Amino acid sequence: MGQEEEDETPAEPPSAATKKDREEEAWNLRKDRLILELADKLITGGDLCTKIQAARDIRRLVRKSSSAKTRSKFASAGVIQPLILMLLSPNLDAREASLLALLNLAVRNERNKVSIVTAGAIPPLVEILKFQTSSLRELATAAILTLSAAEPNKSIIAASGAPQFLVQILTLGSVQGKVDAVTALHNLSTCTVENSSHVILDPKAVTPLISLLKECKKCSKFAEKATALLEILAKSEEGRAAITDSAGGILTIVETVEDGSLVSTEHAVGALLSLCQSNRDKYRGLILSEGAIPGLLRLTAEGTAKSQERARTLLDLLRDTPEEKRLASSVIEKMVYDIASQVDGSDKAAAETAKKLLQDMVQRSRNHVQRKAASCTCSKVKSP
Repeated sequence: MGQEEEDETPAEPPSAATKKDREEEAWNLRKDRLILELADKLITGGDLCTKIQAARDIRRLVRKSSSAKTRSKFASAGVIQPLILMLLSPNLDAREASLLALLNLAVRNERNKVSIVTAGAIPPLVEILKFQTSSLRELATAAILTLSAAEPNKSIIAASGAPQFLVQILTLGSVQGKVDAVTALHNLSTCTVENSSHVILDPKAVTPLISLLKECKKCSKFAEKATALLEILAKSEEGRAAITDSAGGILTIVETVEDGSLVSTEHAVGALLSLCQSNRDKYRGLILSEGAIPGLLRLTAEGTAKSQERARTLLDLLRDTPEEKRLASSVIEKMVYDIASQVDGSDKAAAETAKKLLQDMVQRSRNHVQRKAASCTCSKVKSP
């Protein structure tokens, strides 16, 4: 009886996993056919409207699939070259459709990034970057950003003239355009081509970078990239002059030393150090007048190893000459720690108190600078 009951039991339906696998396999087959069809329309399609629609469908399918394999299959089907040719079309819809398709093919696919640049995408993208008022320029900036993430592409993009237009976007672009331009310039700044930094980073970038750094959180990833670029610019005489001439330039970098992340503080103190090392007499007073000492003192205890070394070196450059009998930075650090030790009596507690003392010095310095700035503003308002 038991055996009969077992024999009469109906077979179990296919598992959900098996059904899902079959559906996925069917979708992949349809997708492969679509890839070939769209490639054919793009390559052999007679009229521009057909090609524009094919480019839009390529973008749509890539976004729907969100797969590196799909991106690679499109590249293997030969769509990259005809899409680049569409970038040269006088028809703006064709440019936009091809640009969006290329951008989506490049995302999260290193091989496609290199293939797109090798196939000649950069010159037409640079032409689009020259547009004064167009959403296409913003898309071209995003494309340059994406393509510049691949190491083999950096020297080609750096030599193309793209960086000077990215610098213009720092001033003229939308918020997203500015973010993309900074990130693209940051990618290109690591280019290993000889003297590439001087070509990539025009001193004209300093003023918009300072403005953007003022507006963003000093501990953000964006601030890290902006200060990295400012550190590079501070290594040239033109860049240093631009930092000094920018309204609140040195103060903004000092504030980043105080409030930045470990990365942005490292770059910020590096920029200040380059200023002071290039001409101590010229820059020492300017840096001191912005209240840099407390932040640098704190950095000697809390920063990365590189930041600590830079901060100590800069503090030594900022201190007065021995003839003037002022305290060296190391003496100030020791005094703060000694005071904390007398208050707490234990190393751990002393370290915490020293840290609080340094933080208090930073806050006092900041309040002093803010009062100074407010006073200057008031005097300007009262002037005839």
